[in-house]
Amino acid sequence: MAALLAVTVLSVGAAAQAGAATQASATTHDIYVANLGGSSVSVVDPTTNAVVATVPVGSFPVGVAITPDYSQAWVVNEGNSDVSVISTATNTVTASVLVGGLPDAIAFSPDGTRAYVAYVQSPGVDAVAVIDTSTLTVIASIPVGDNAFNIAVTPDGSRVYVANFIGNSISVINAATNTIIKTISGSGMDTPTDIAITPDGTRAYVADFNSGHVFAIDTATNAITAAIPTGPGPEAVYISPDGTRAYVANANANDVAVIDTATNAITATIPAGSEPVGVLTSGITAYVADAGTNTVAVIDTATNTVTATIPVGNTPFAMAQAPVFQPPAVTPVSLRSR
Repeated sequence: MAALLAVTVLSVGAAAQAGAATQASATTHDIYVANLGGSSVSVVDPTTNAVVATVPVGSFPVGVAITPDYSQAWVVNEGNSDVSVISTATNTVTASVLVGGLPDAIAFSPDGTRAYVAYVQSPGVDAVAVIDTSTLTVIASIPVGDNAFNIAVTPDGSRVYVANFIGNSISVINAATNTIIKTISGSGMDTPTDIAITPDGTRAYVADFNSGHVFAIDTATNAITAAIPTGPGPEAVYISPDGTRAYVANANANDVAVIDTATNAITATIPAGSEPVGVLTSGITAYVADAGTNTVAVIDTATNTVTATIPVGNTPFAMAQAPVFQPPAVTPVSLRSR
C-alpha cells in the first residue's frame, strides 16, 4: 500500500439535508483513522476537517471500529496480535486484548456486548474471535475461510458475515450459536475485501478486488443476486444510513463508485485521490481514505466533487465513525374537529 490517505466529504443537498435533519448530530462524531505505517490513529473532527488527536497504538493497525455507544474505539494491531481499546473521551489507550495471530478486521454487535475480530488460526484457516466487551475476554473462536479480511454484523445482531479474501467466499455465522450456517461463493467472486449490510438487513454488498465487481447478496436466502461492475480494485464498500446508496472505493482506479441500491446501477464515479482504500458516510457527508496521499479527502455529494483534503498519519488504512442514529418512521396524525 502507498503511504497516504484522503477522506472526501459529500453533502447531500438542501432537500436531503432537510430529510436527514435528525441525523445531523452524527456528523459531529469524530472519525478514527488507523494509520498502518504509523502505528497510530488520527482523530479527525468532521466539523473542522482537522486532526484533533494522534493516538499511539500497536504495530500495523489494520482495522478500527467504534462501539455503538461511542465510548470506545477498538483498533486491530496486526503486528501485535491484539486490539487496542481507546477511550473516545480522552483519546488514550485504556486496555488491550490479545486475540491471536495477524488479526485483520473488527465489528461490533448492535448492542455492543460482543466484538468480532478476524485472525489467523492456522495456515489456510482464519477464525473469528468473539470477545465479551464487558470482561475483555475471548469467549469463542469460529473457524472461517482463508484470509478473513473484513466483517459485518446484521442490524438485528443475529448473523455475522465474513469476507474471506484468499478463500474467495463469504462465511455466514449464526451469532447465537457461533457456528457457520452458510458459505457463499461462485458467480465470479474472487478475493472479496469488504462487506456492508443495508440498514434494513435485507442485503449485503461485497467489494471484490480482483473481479472489479460488487456482489449483492439477499440475506434471506444468502444467494448472490447481482454482480455490479464498479471499476478496478474495489477495496471497500459502505452503505448510506438511509440504505439508498452504496459507496465503493476503487483502489486501482483512484475513484469512488456510487451505487443506487434500488436498481444496483452506478449513478456516479468520483475521482478521489490516489489509492482509495476506505470509505464511510454519515448520510450528510462521506469520507474516502486515499492510501496513496496520506490524506483524507472531502467530497460534496450534491456535486460529487472533492472540496477538501485532510493530512493524517503514515499509510492510513481503515476508518470508523460512530454509528448513525436512525430515526423511526413518523406516521402523520390527522386532527379533526368535532
